[in-house]
Amino acid sequence: MTMERFAVDEGGYTGFDLMNAEQRFQGASAISISDDEAKRLIKEHFPKLQAPELKYGTLARRTNNRERLISLQKDVLAHHKCVTYICDKRFLLILMFLDYATEPWYHKRGANFYEDGQNYAMASLLHYIGPSMMGKATFEGILAAFQSAVKEKTPEALKELVLRVRRSKWEETLAEGLGPIAMASPECLSAITVPDVSTDAAIVVLHSLISRMEIMADGPYRVEHDRSKNLLQYNVLLQRLIDHDETIEFTQTQIARIKFPLKLSEVTQADSKDSPSVQLADALIGAAIEAGNMLTGQRAAEIDPKRVLSLYRDDQFIHLIPSIDFEEQKKFREGTQADEVIEYFGRHFYK
Repeated sequence: MTMERFAVDEGGYTGFDLMNAEQRFQGASAISISDDEAKRLIKEHFPKLQAPELKYGTLARRTNNRERLISLQKDVLAHHKCVTYICDKRFLLILMFLDYATEPWYHKRGANFYEDGQNYAMASLLHYIGPSMMGKATFEGILAAFQSAVKEKTPEALKELVLRVRRSKWEETLAEGLGPIAMASPECLSAITVPDVSTDAAIVVLHSLISRMEIMADGPYRVEHDRSKNLLQYNVLLQRLIDHDETIEFTQTQIARIKFPLKLSEVTQADSKDSPSVQLADALIGAAIEAGNMLTGQRAAEIDPKRVLSLYRDDQFIHLIPSIDFEEQKKFREGTQADEVIEYFGRHFYK
């Protein structure tokens, strides 16, 4: 019996830099489909395609391809196991700030900072009130200093982060979130300098995709992804997850769990030109990121982005964006084991 395969492709990857002005969103898509079926779908929807492969970014530049791309996505999503994950990278960076520049202070004092998703509520609040209360330049300067401190891990970079927070209106804005680093909390400074701590979002993206693929797969499965520089980090992380054989399960949200050992058994790389299924994954993530950019005004709307996103069922689409509906967020993340997941992943996968 042939092992089920999910083709994966990513979009919007900028490594550690989550403040890249040209790339607001990052994500990835996974699809379970054979190359023969993928090739048939591409031929059906783009019978005159002359390029060596279907690339969303190239095709979407021409208006007359727009309806064909939507039709292709509708066909794929209606008849195949699929999942797409997309995140607002600025929001993710704020969450990471709270993970390393805030949470260790609370942990030292016995408080569960992640209980019922309150870290997401605080990150959402900071996302909306930070720029208005501090000034956009000041708030973005703090995020940039945090990102640099995580990357450089030098005393100078840490000092710059602390100074930027102290010079801001941190007490008026959100003292609960900014206070620990304003006080130069030793626990927080130490967390930022841990060697493998990074603002690279690869593990966040993979974690979300895997949580859905594990549910969709009927048994052992493998992942095939594009052979590109951007995805080299994905390959390393996937192999670490595959090799982990401890039996344990965590609840992350009302609809997400992760259980080890994974059903995921193998990861392979392929040239996208030779993998029609990877090309379809590229079409899904390309359209989702473009829709996000249109909805947030990052680029002019050339098609209704809500129409693109409406093609997905709820269980096919995962997004990480700020929300000030705090009651809904609390209900969604009630009983989460986020603190245990973070501690466990830090102990086993960041070596």
